[in-house]
Parts: sequence; structure tokens; C-alpha cells
Amino acid sequence: MKIAIPNENHNGEPRTALIPANASRLTAKGIEICVESGLGTGIHETDAAYKAAGCTIADDRDTLFAQANLVLRVGCPTADDIERIPRGSIHVSFLDPFNETARIRDLAAREITTVSIEMIPRTTRAQKMDALSSQASLAGYNAVILAAERLDKIFPMMMTPAGTISPARVFIIGAGVAGLQAIATAKRLGARVDAFDTRPVVAEQVQSLGAKFVTIDL
Repeated sequence: MKIAIPNENHNGEPRTALIPANASRLTAKGIEICVESGLGTGIHETDAAYKAAGCTIADDRDTLFAQANLVLRVGCPTADDIERIPRGSIHVSFLDPFNETARIRDLAAREITTVSIEMIPRTTRAQKMDALSSQASLAGYNAVILAAERLDKIFPMMMTPAGTISPARVFIIGAGVAGLQAIATAKRLGARVDAFDTRPVVAEQVQSLGAKFVTIDL
């Protein structure tokens, strides 16, 4: 088995499909891994760290994809990359298949078996492959952190010699994986949190995190 992992095509994408610690587990089992030079830049990992994990480093994508049986990445491949991927190989990434239909057709035309990881069913058996929920949880956390940075007041109530500062009020729309993490993060920062979801059944989950569930008659 030969695995190829390219750098991400989208500007500002810091994530990578494989970290050195996990790469070493695969190479220890005899799996060959080739990564593009600079793969770990966004996560502060060097090419040397991947080499130490048993990976080989490719300076160009033609070399990277040559003879690959499996291609791993985070985002959707470009049309040029699809042409480089060997026919009959396997490609695994987020694909956004309902919007990236042209890419899906291109992959099918080259007989590349494709796994769109956001479409893996969220079942107990497949829990370790539930990349969508893990990324949604991070997004919910990060959304609140960015909001706190941009807000012109602090989140928690604070009593000072000059008086008391009232807590910020945060309203969160949607109580899915991202929304629940956003609620929990805002509460940890000391804000008063209200949340709404079109599904009344999630009210108990919202309240369990210390937020108020807003009921709207639709």
C-alpha cells in the first residue's frame, strides 16, 4: 500500500490529513507514505518530523502521486490533481459532493474510488470516522472565540471598584454539534446565553449547558 498526501489547495487551510505521530503507526506496519514538502507547515510540523516517522518527501506533485494506491487530503482536489491521480486508486477527503458535482464526475471518469468523509453515517460503529462532527465542534468553539475578540465589551460579569460590568448576552441560532459547543464556550467565558433551534426536542440539551432555550411560534 502506497499513500500520497498533498498540501491543501485552499489558501488559509492549516489542516492536514495526517500528522507525524499517526504516520509512524502506519509506516511501522509496512505502509509506504509519501507527503508533499511543507505538508505540516500549518500545524507547525517540519518535513524532518515526517521523515522521522518513516515518510518520504516529494518536492512536486507528479512525483507525489506516481504509483499511489491511496490519496488522503482534507479538501476537494483540483482538476489538475485529479489528472495526476493514478487510475483505479482511492481518494479520501471532504468533497462537498452536492456542490462539487464536476469534480465527482472527473473522479468517476478516471475510475477513482472516492470516499467523501462528511457523508460517512454517524453511527456508533463509525464514530472514529465522524470527522464532520469533530470539525463542527471546533467551528462552534472558534466562532465564539472570534466573537469575543471582536465584541467591544467583555463576556463575564465583573465587579470592580468603579462598579459592576454586566455580562455580555449571546444569542446562538442552531443547537446542533457546532451550536452546542458554541453555547458551552460562551457560558465558560461568562456570558448570558440564549439559543434557538427549530427542533424543540433539543431544548433540554441547551438548558443542560446553562443556556435559555428561546421558543418561537413558527
